[in-house]
Amino acid sequence: MNEPAVANVADLDPHRQARARSYARARRRLMVVNLAVSASLVVAFLVTGASVALKAWLLALGIRNEWALVALYVAIVYIGYTVLTLPLSWWEGFLLPHRYDLSTQTLRGWLADQLKAAGLTLLLGVPIAEVIYWLLRTAPTTWWVWAALFLIAVTVVLGHLAPVLIVPLFYRLVPLEDPELRARIERLACRAGVRVAAVYTINLSSRTRAANALVMGLGPTKRIVLGDTLYGEYSPDEIEAILAHELGHQVHHDLELGILVQSVLILGGLYVAHRFLLWGVSTFGLEGPGDVSGLPLLVLAVGLFSLLVFPLLNAFSRWRERLADRYALEVGSAPEAFASAMIRLANQNLAEADPPRWVVWLLYSHPPINERLALARAYQEAHRA
Repeated sequence: MNEPAVANVADLDPHRQARARSYARARRRLMVVNLAVSASLVVAFLVTGASVALKAWLLALGIRNEWALVALYVAIVYIGYTVLTLPLSWWEGFLLPHRYDLSTQTLRGWLADQLKAAGLTLLLGVPIAEVIYWLLRTAPTTWWVWAALFLIAVTVVLGHLAPVLIVPLFYRLVPLEDPELRARIERLACRAGVRVAAVYTINLSSRTRAANALVMGLGPTKRIVLGDTLYGEYSPDEIEAILAHELGHQVHHDLELGILVQSVLILGGLYVAHRFLLWGVSTFGLEGPGDVSGLPLLVLAVGLFSLLVFPLLNAFSRWRERLADRYALEVGSAPEAFASAMIRLANQNLAEADPPRWVVWLLYSHPPINERLALARAYQEAHRA
């Protein structure tokens, strides 16, 4: 008996793909604008002396304690930057998704999310800045090593806490009610040797029409999460194929590898920032590397380093995603279910199936849909042989 044919790019909705290409171009243009505006604001704040002037103003107000000075400076700069870039955030996060019929969020809901995100950033960012500037003051030559170790520890802690403390601020997680599907997913996790706390659904539909599923958290907080936009519309075989891919990341220890790669990048970025600060002390009239008015220089250095390594990081990510796809094809549902799921995700999420190669190389953390469909066809043919 012949197996069903695996879907290919020709099975994609041509109207949705035309929209996907238009949406991708709009997002790329907006990304360039965002980078240009952000860099211009940071550079202008530094070279005009506004950063030094802000610190001087705080000192004139009687703020002499170093800890209080850092906290107020960071809070003022972050709030100012957020307000100045709010129009771009609105265009990217609200107007554009609505224009392409991807968002279901009201303007009031979007603004509420922005306020929550800003509050959370301040709540986490100010203490992190305090530790970094304390290290700059007390260990000006080796601060970047200790700061990297500190940020790596923060990353691991947040990985444990995100599912139980951060995600619920924005989304509602409820245990999956379908006992048959839940048992099927648990069997799949058991075959993969992955222990999860539970299987949940998440109300993505409160903000988007896009579908997604993921394994969230670390250690005892690890859980499988299905977007309600996926759970309510995809077949059990398609859901299993998608989750087999996510579990493939766990089997291949991609989370641990990701933390290792991120650790190297944090260390590299902070070393570049260290060199920039040493150069900037005399250039911009800073009192020393630990002068908080040098924060724009630190941000600029880390941003430039991140921009340079971004294509390499994406190449690493695409490699791991391909391995997870192969795992999904080996242990999940039949390859036609995997391909069908990719087709549906591309149509639903407006994912460009065959983007230009330079776009993939620069910007894509996942292989494009056409490559993933080709992999499914090759797997089916090899399986038949």
